[in-house]
Amino acid sequence: MSGKDNSKTCGCLSRDLFPTKFSLFIFLLYMVLFINQGILVTASKQGGGYAYNTTIAVFLTECVKIIAALAMYIKDTGVSQLIPEAKKHIKVCLLYFVPAGLYTAYNNLSFVNLQHFDPTTYFLLLQFRVVVTGIIFQVLFKKKLSQMQWISLIILTAGCILKEVGHTLSSSSTPAAEQVGSGSSFLSSMLNVHLLFIMIQVFSSCFAGVYNEYLLKDTGAEVHVMLQNIFMYVDSIICGLLVLFYQNPSQVFTVQEFSKVIANPRVIIIVLNNAAIGVTTSLFLRSLNSILKTFASALELMFTAVLCWFIFGIAIDVYTVVAIVVVSAATFLYARNPVVNQGKLAAEASADSALTSVTAK
Repeated sequence: MSGKDNSKTCGCLSRDLFPTKFSLFIFLLYMVLFINQGILVTASKQGGGYAYNTTIAVFLTECVKIIAALAMYIKDTGVSQLIPEAKKHIKVCLLYFVPAGLYTAYNNLSFVNLQHFDPTTYFLLLQFRVVVTGIIFQVLFKKKLSQMQWISLIILTAGCILKEVGHTLSSSSTPAAEQVGSGSSFLSSMLNVHLLFIMIQVFSSCFAGVYNEYLLKDTGAEVHVMLQNIFMYVDSIICGLLVLFYQNPSQVFTVQEFSKVIANPRVIIIVLNNAAIGVTTSLFLRSLNSILKTFASALELMFTAVLCWFIFGIAIDVYTVVAIVVVSAATFLYARNPVVNQGKLAAEASADSALTSVTAK
């Protein structure tokens, strides 16, 4: 009797985490693409900086995304439906300026932060977004997370803090004693401008991710997912152009600046990989949810640490090992009690199915 119950419970957990084989595939693809991105951006650095304009790289990424989304939408519905559907859902298009602007900030800050942090530290610090995502998720979807879910989120955040402590200590071997003498505390060494940029990136990621899921599953639930992607990428291109104009357009919009990006094979791979991340993220949020997305990001840490050790010779210190263990433990706890957020259409379909079943009886 107990064996049957356990089997049933395990089955429910499995279905809650990944309702379909496609959702599991999207989960794994999302992790692979993000791991690639951190490593590719780090590999493109020269002398501690970038030999190309990173804002142009982000802008070109949005252009590739919109081409991919248009191709997939036309394949599903035909070109004749594009303009009428876009006009019909113009309000949804305008709402996408919120996540588009935040994702533009996130993408540009990723280059800035990867210039200062190694990929493993970068991904660990981004896990602060887990708790923030949990709070925003509860507010927007009016879903209260369980005690076990919050415990797993807090443990995950603890792992991030542990890694940052290790990073701060290792990056201040001799200055540590000098800092005490000069009145600078250990806390002030952690609270630097780069950590502030990480926090801005965390907030941008959290709010944009949850709000994007909200549009996909609630406000824009009846809109084709690729049309929503088109809305997102059009808005992102506009936001990207604003950033480029802010940087002094006479220096940015030159053949020389664009050729530095287009003529560099490594940067082209970064652009294509980042474009794939954008499309995959929308499919992830449509079939899964923002909370699981943050845990997918946490699982990237183990693979990123090992790969960076092999590729760049970045040592895996004891803080990194312990932090990865803590993050893994938090992920295991969450997997036992995952968040389920089907969305408006799925909930309505489930209710209709239940009503039909009762009526039939």
